[in-house]
Amino acid sequence: MTTPIDTTGSAGPVETGPAAAAAPAKKIEGRSPGRIAWDRLKRDKVALAGGVVVVLLILAAIFAPVLSSLFGHPVDEPHPDQINPDLGLPKGAWGGMSGDFLLGVDPTFGRDVFSRILYGARISLTVALLAAAVSVVIGVVFGAAAGYFGGWVDSAISRVMDVLLAFPQLLFSIALVSVMPNEIFGLSGSGVRMAILVLVIGFFGWPYIGRIVRGQALSLRHREFVDAARSLGAGSGHILFRELLPNLVAPILVYATLIIPTNILSEAALSFLGAGVKPPTPSWGQMLSEATKIYQVDPTYMVIPGIAIFVTVLAFNLFGDGLRDALDPKGN
Repeated sequence: MTTPIDTTGSAGPVETGPAAAAAPAKKIEGRSPGRIAWDRLKRDKVALAGGVVVVLLILAAIFAPVLSSLFGHPVDEPHPDQINPDLGLPKGAWGGMSGDFLLGVDPTFGRDVFSRILYGARISLTVALLAAAVSVVIGVVFGAAAGYFGGWVDSAISRVMDVLLAFPQLLFSIALVSVMPNEIFGLSGSGVRMAILVLVIGFFGWPYIGRIVRGQALSLRHREFVDAARSLGAGSGHILFRELLPNLVAPILVYATLIIPTNILSEAALSFLGAGVKPPTPSWGQMLSEATKIYQVDPTYMVIPGIAIFVTVLAFNLFGDGLRDALDPKGN
């Protein structure tokens, strides 16, 4: 067998045969947009921390009965022995905190604050998530229609959005609660109040996402894939929901995560003003309202629900900001 001539100028023979074929070239793999977004999100430690806190809060709300039975007391069980009858305040320092009552007791009936915070998270997160879903559905439909059709459709929907953005939501909610019956659509008591909160917060929140979706739809309606679908005979419904909507998933997802903390604050404000769920159903805003009577002598009962609202809103905002950066097509 003859040795191949080395054209590189080295003294040794050139290796050929199976040994040379044993080192294949490195395969280049493409990454999907979802994989790219996930890689970016993993690098944002602050956003991941916010996401972890959000998941823990949701799990705590779901398993509130279990956590309450393990580390607390039934949510509506009074403990008058924990209240000083002369002062009308919890016994002990820091609102009655002890090994038996981790976050103390409320100054009215001596109920466990830990359990009430957990069940209050259920109310706040349920209202916020459902209201966000209502806002997203209405905002996407009307925003996409306004951006795609343009003309008088765009003008009419835009004017409606302007009116709703200028409408006094808090006053309307308080007025609506005062005239609503105690039972409607099979719901009663706090169920009616929660349904009103979801509908009011969701209905008055859709113009914000509607504007974002409208702007995106305006920029997409003249793209090549839309013209191609139209040339093939696709109708407006097909183009809206099969062509435009998949390209709007990223901004919709980002805005949904950012509108949830706003809804939590809205629910807390309405509950603070008396337009939220009815007592004894616990709510963070309702607890703040009760604490205003004694905060000068015992601020603990105000601080704890305030911290719960602050941490929840901050976690959702941090996660939403990180998600927005991760889904940005112009990001690194």
